[in-house]
Amino acid sequence: MPMGKLMLITGASAGIGAEFARQYAARGWDIALTARRADRMDLLARELEEKHKIATLVITQDLAKANSVDTILKEISDAGRHVDGLVNNAGYGLAGTFFNTKWKDQAAFMRVLYTAPIELTHKVLSGMAERGFGRIVNVASLAGYTPGSNGHTLYASVKSGMIKFSESVHAEAQAAGHPDVHCTALCPGFTWSEFHDVNGTREKTNEMPNWMWMEAQPVVEAGIEACERGQPVVVPGAVNKGLATLTKLLPEPLSRMMVGSQSKRFRSAE
Repeated sequence: MPMGKLMLITGASAGIGAEFARQYAARGWDIALTARRADRMDLLARELEEKHKIATLVITQDLAKANSVDTILKEISDAGRHVDGLVNNAGYGLAGTFFNTKWKDQAAFMRVLYTAPIELTHKVLSGMAERGFGRIVNVASLAGYTPGSNGHTLYASVKSGMIKFSESVHAEAQAAGHPDVHCTALCPGFTWSEFHDVNGTREKTNEMPNWMWMEAQPVVEAGIEACERGQPVVVPGAVNKGLATLTKLLPEPLSRMMVGSQSKRFRSAE
């Protein structure tokens, strides 16, 4: 079977990452899955191969490790492949405040959600430019538009950084004469996945009204379509778009006050 373009997806064992794998496989991409849970990725890989007749690679790796990016890319190279597309999706929420969390936990959080995605992008981008084609989706968050909250200290700042980083990478690719190398920041709001179970806020978020939530399928579709169009940032869903616009229009003190009063509903400071 001839090899298609290869999409590397981090955090691919469940949730938004698994949905990215399903949607890109349906579009004919070969898929490289990487996460910590090999059993789930093996099941997903078999599903994709059987349903879409594409090739898969499963790479068990923890992005918190300093050499994780090189290990992932070496496994892809050893398989005779290169990265044509990248979805930087791996992430989680670190509950608690800066006062009551350990630095090693904050450092691991920064590594997984910020340093490793940027390193992966840097190390695949030159090959994309040489081949004249590349697709990069960085899963950011609506939180990147809002003021920081009490608890989950670095989450909003990291996601804001991913938005600006994506805009810059896309602008640089276009300015350098690579019109078919696209980079997009996907900024979802509340999305049904295991995210809130893992960070211990499921009980809190279950109290949020249903109209604030989206399923993973339309969120991922919005990200893929925006990247294909060459749109540097996309906020999926009418509610999320409205909230993102509101954060830009409100005076900063009012915006901070609103986030402060509401953050206890979905952020754990314990």
